[in-house]
Amino acid sequence: MTPIAPHIAAFLQQRLPVERQASPNTCDSYAHAFRLLFEYASNCLKITPSQLQVEHIGAPLIVDFLNHLEATRGNGAGSRNIRLAAIKSFMRYIEYRLPSALEQIRCILSIPTKKTDVRLVRHLTAQEMQSILDAPDPARRVVFVIAPCCTSVLPVDCECQNWWAFASLTLDSNPSLTC
Repeated sequence: MTPIAPHIAAFLQQRLPVERQASPNTCDSYAHAFRLLFEYASNCLKITPSQLQVEHIGAPLIVDFLNHLEATRGNGAGSRNIRLAAIKSFMRYIEYRLPSALEQIRCILSIPTKKTDVRLVRHLTAQEMQSILDAPDPARRVVFVIAPCCTSVLPVDCECQNWWAFASLTLDSNPSLTC
C-alpha cells in the first residue's frame, strides 16, 4: 500500500504552482476538490484522511464521489467536471511516480465528463454591451406578428402610434403588413 499524502502534497505544492505555473485560484480549486474527495473517501472507508492509500482511490470510488457531489451537495455538471479534471490531472501526475498503479489510473482517466450547456457568448465587454443598448432606434417600432394562417413570424416596421391597428395583411411570396 502506498500513502497518498506525500504524492498529493508534492502535486499541490510543487507540480501545480511551480512546474505548471498554475494560478493561485486553480491551486485553491484543486486543493478544495481533494479536500472534498478525501473527506468523502474517509467517510466511506471509515478511516482518517491521513490513512488513505493510493490504492483506495479507484474508479468506483471516484464515480460515487462525483454522484455524491451532484446528489448531496447539489453541484451541477460543470462543478462536477471541474472536480473530475483536478482528479485526472493528479492521476496523470502520479502515473509516472507509481507505475504499479497504471491500471487503476487508466480506469480513472477513462471516466467521462458530463455534458453541460455551452454558452454561445460567455461574456460581453462594457463596449459590446453599450453597442447592444445603442443599436435600436427608439423613434421606430418594430413589431413581430405571428399570422394565424402562416407559419412564419413577420417583422413589421411601424411608425404609427397605434401599431396594432393594421390596415391590411398581405400573405403572398413576400408577406407584408402595412399600417
